Amino acid sequence: MGTSHRSGVLKRSNDGARLIITTIMGVVLGYFIGVSFPSVSLSKINLPSSLISSLDMAFNEDHQNSGDRSFPENLGSGSTPLTPKIYVPTNPRGAQSLPPGIVVSETDFYMRRLWGEPSEDLKRKPKYLVTFTVGLNQKNIINAAVKKFSEDFQIMLFHYDGQTTEWDQFEWSQRAIHVSVRKQTKWWYAKRFLHPDVVAAYEYIFIWDEDLGVEHFNADRYMELVKKHGLEISQPGLEPNNGLTWQMTKRRGDREVHKDTEEKPGWCSDPHLPPCAAFVEIMAPVFSREAWRCVWHMIQNDLVHGWGLDFALRRCVEPAHEKIGVVDSQWIVHQVIPSLGSQGETDKGKAPWQGVRDRCKNEWALFQDRLSNADKAYFLGRQNP
Repeated sequence: MGTSHRSGVLKRSNDGARLIITTIMGVVLGYFIGVSFPSVSLSKINLPSSLISSLDMAFNEDHQNSGDRSFPENLGSGSTPLTPKIYVPTNPRGAQSLPPGIVVSETDFYMRRLWGEPSEDLKRKPKYLVTFTVGLNQKNIINAAVKKFSEDFQIMLFHYDGQTTEWDQFEWSQRAIHVSVRKQTKWWYAKRFLHPDVVAAYEYIFIWDEDLGVEHFNADRYMELVKKHGLEISQPGLEPNNGLTWQMTKRRGDREVHKDTEEKPGWCSDPHLPPCAAFVEIMAPVFSREAWRCVWHMIQNDLVHGWGLDFALRRCVEPAHEKIGVVDSQWIVHQVIPSLGSQGETDKGKAPWQGVRDRCKNEWALFQDRLSNADKAYFLGRQNP
């Protein structure tokens, strides 16, 4: 009995050894056969089209799977993601829970493609922003004006009459930014669409009326003079015989720029204050990026005509009588087209234009009162903290 048991064990051991030796020999033989033949490309083998399609599909699926991103938010284990606890008090209001590296607090009006690499979208970045508040009736005036601005200027049209596609007859309109809200003024538009963080990409912002003749105006030369003379707030000189309200904005033919003037007796309590200095009109102002950040905050939501704002611009630059001025050698003509008045309505027997005019005057008084009250409240608060 004992001999029979040992024989069985020995036989099973020999069978296992033969299996191992056979396996090793098979692996060695397969290796030598593999290295003896040249590599074969699948592209040189005529495979059935159905099989090739299946291979392509499998490759694409693998490629997509390999490109899947792991989301950094999912830092937890299992099925419960963990959101990072972040609080950065210096971030913009509302963004304190975000890491500073992902916060983008400013933007621009640069047009981008819907395809390709984002870094390759922009062949050129305009340095300045020019806005006109327009109606279609003044299309020829605006067309002439736009042609005075080079590719360094981004054109933006605010349409108070609701007509936008009609401007496509002009080639430049395809590159312009169009915003349309009926029967609104340029200061209404400016408050809502020209927030300082939205226009931060532009060194200077033009906020112009639609009835300006520009035969004697060159925008590139204008910018050279503005920078040369250190003007943070400016306007082109006005043709002396057309639409002139203040002596300060009157063009002088013997200089590039002027920053002060003489007005009627009693109009200027100080030669460094408006309307004798530190003053431009709201008709065709040009603001530096820094000055506009201040001016935008001074525009009132409900005072849409901007009357009185020109006398307060000096609060946004220092010293104002040095940094606010009129560029004489690049001048414009105010054609005095009362187009905005036609957007009003008859009220209490008054013509539409008369109602608009009355509101302008009323807004001026309201703005002066608000500014005066704000000053008083500020200084009172400092006396009684």
